[in-house]
Amino acid sequence: MGITYTIPAIANETNLREKLRAANANQTFREVATEDTQYEEIRVVEIAGGLEHPWAVAFLPDGRFLVTERPGRLNIIENGRVTRVSGVPQVNAENQGGLLDVVLHPNYATNGWIYMTYSKPNGNGQTATAVARGRLRGNTLVDVQDIFVQNRYSEPGQHYGSRLAWTNDGKLLMTIGDRWFEPLRAQNLRDHAGSVLRLNDDGTVPPDNPFVGNPEVADEIYTYGNRNIQSLVVNRTTGDIWAVDHGPRGGDLLYPIVAGNNYGWPIVTRGFDYDTGKPIPEAVGRRMEGVTEPFYEFLPTHAPSGVALVTANRFPSWQGNLLVGGLASRRIRRVVFNEQEVLHEEELLLQTVGRIRDVREGPDGYIYVLTDESEGGLYRIEPAELNGDDDEEDIDSV
Repeated sequence: MGITYTIPAIANETNLREKLRAANANQTFREVATEDTQYEEIRVVEIAGGLEHPWAVAFLPDGRFLVTERPGRLNIIENGRVTRVSGVPQVNAENQGGLLDVVLHPNYATNGWIYMTYSKPNGNGQTATAVARGRLRGNTLVDVQDIFVQNRYSEPGQHYGSRLAWTNDGKLLMTIGDRWFEPLRAQNLRDHAGSVLRLNDDGTVPPDNPFVGNPEVADEIYTYGNRNIQSLVVNRTTGDIWAVDHGPRGGDLLYPIVAGNNYGWPIVTRGFDYDTGKPIPEAVGRRMEGVTEPFYEFLPTHAPSGVALVTANRFPSWQGNLLVGGLASRRIRRVVFNEQEVLHEEELLLQTVGRIRDVREGPDGYIYVLTDESEGGLYRIEPAELNGDDDEEDIDSV
C-alpha cells in the first residue's frame, strides 16, 4: 500500500532489540513441551502461570508484557513475576465478558496510550463492547477514558468479539460479535453488533469509512455479517487484513477483511445450531449473491481465538504462515496459503497447554501464546535448538 507502519513506534529499534534480549537473557523458564513439527523443531516454555482466564498479551518496549485477565485485571509480567495494574475500567465479568484485548498505540513511545476492550455494564443488567485507553504510571493506569462504546447495550455474557488491530494507515480496527441472542443484528447496519469497525485513534470516525454519509448505516461500520471475530491480524507488508470468524458448530471461516463487505452471518453460514445440530434458523443457504465467500473453512471445528502472521526469522519455514489458536480444539493450526487458496495445514501443540486464547508474534521473533484456563499461562514457542545465529537475526516488529 506504500505506507510505512511501525507498532510500537520506537525511536531506536536497535535499542529495543537489545532491551528485549537483555530482558530474556539468563532467564530460566520452565519447559513444558517439545515438538518435532514438519519443518521446525520447537519447544514451549512457560513465562508466567497462575493467570485466571488470560485474554490478550501486548509487548512493552522495555521487554515486559501486558496481559489481561477476563475477570477484570491488567497485569505487567516481568522476569516471570506478575504485578497487578490498578485503574482499570469496571467490567462485567460474566461468561465471555470481562477485560479482553489490549494493544499499544503505534506511537506508544511518544504518547504512551494503551487500548483495551471490555464488556461495559450500564447499571441495568446489560452490557456493551467498549474500548478504553489509558497510560501507565508505575503500576497504575491513568488518564483512562472510553473512546468508543457500541451503540446498543444488551443481555450480558456472550459474543463480544473484541479483537483490536492497527491498519497500515494508522486506523484502529475493532471487532464486535453478534451478541448471541439476536444473530440478525449482524445484518442490521444501524447496529454495531456483528461487525468490524474502523476508528481513529481517539474513537472518532474516519471520513473515508465505506458507509459514511449513508443515514441507514452506522458510520463506524467497516464490514458486517461477522459472527464473533476473535482472530484479527494485519499483514504489514501488503496491508491485507485477515480475520477468522468463530462459527457455531462448524463454520469457522478465514477471510480477508474488505471495506464495505457483507460476510453473511447468520443468513449465510456453513455451521449448525449448537444445541440442536440442525441448520441455523435464520440461514437461507451456504452462499448468496452479494455475500463474500470465505477464503477457507476450518474442518473439523476449531473454535478460533487469536492469530499470528509469522514474519521474523526465528522459524524460517513458517514465514508468511498464519498460526490460528483454538479454544475447544486445544491446538494451533499452521496455515500455509497464497493469494488464491490455502495450500497446507499443520496441527501444533494438540492438547499440550490447553485452550488457546491468544497467539502473537513478539518483537523478538518468538511466538507467544495465552491459555484460557482458570490456571492459565503465558507461553513462548522457541526453536528447539537456539544458537548464536539468532542474535544476528533481522527481527521484525509487529
